[in-house]
Amino acid sequence: MAQHANRQTEGGGILYVVATPIGNPDDISARAIRTLAEVSLIACEDTRRTGQLLARHQIGTPTVSHFEHNEDRRVPELVERLKAGEKIALVTDAGTPAISDPGFRLVRAALEANLRVVAIPGASAVIAALSIAGIPTDRFTFEGFIPTRDAARAKALEDLRREPRTIVFYEAARRVADTLAAMATAFGESRDAAVVCEITKTYERTIRGTLGELEQRFRATPALGEIVIVVAGASDEASRNADAGSVAIDLREVLEVLREAGLGLKQASAVIAKLTGIARREVYQNALKSRDDQSSDD
Repeated sequence: MAQHANRQTEGGGILYVVATPIGNPDDISARAIRTLAEVSLIACEDTRRTGQLLARHQIGTPTVSHFEHNEDRRVPELVERLKAGEKIALVTDAGTPAISDPGFRLVRAALEANLRVVAIPGASAVIAALSIAGIPTDRFTFEGFIPTRDAARAKALEDLRREPRTIVFYEAARRVADTLAAMATAFGESRDAAVVCEITKTYERTIRGTLGELEQRFRATPALGEIVIVVAGASDEASRNADAGSVAIDLREVLEVLREAGLGLKQASAVIAKLTGIARREVYQNALKSRDDQSSDD
């Protein structure tokens, strides 16, 4: 298999992947400012938004749009200019290009053309949120935005149910409560998590708690702004419970035993959830259905 080295071809240009602020405009490095001023062109997600950043730092470098819906056309154009010897900077609206933002296709195309690609590191919402979430950071996985449709979202989260590493998600403010509810169903309401809102901005706040608590919080008070959700990984015990939860059990029989012991339906559901690792809400809904089915049989 052919391998592409990150080396500059003779006479070739350089693609600089430049991180820009995710909120606070002062979160930009001196190296990033110098690079943006020295390149011949800046490829940006939104020329107006990048224009504001450039104006703040008195940078007059020309810009060209480069976003998800024009990448197929724009990438070949930019690669040709790089081959001709130009130095081009790639930026997005906020943060590091190619991290849940446009940029990957251009970076790959430049590398495949044996052009030099240089990182100008800086702000990243993933790392910033992890650093203040109070959840283990030694190992983590970044999932970006999960599907918005209920079935696809449930499937994506179910696939992560046994993931032992901390999991980081991006989410739109209007969907936070629903997403937390889906996470509580998939991971269990007691799983620790943190919701980081408006990171680096004036009203930045980090709200910690269990998934169940956080869902109630954001159901009562909707989120605003940019959101990062950090969820603790599954413990060894949770993984074992998840395996146990996949084993078929006779729910009616278990409920009957627990009810005979004097537990109410909610209490019995909580016990089953604890034993199997299945979300309490899911157990309770199944218990209601089982009870109704049993009543109709009678």
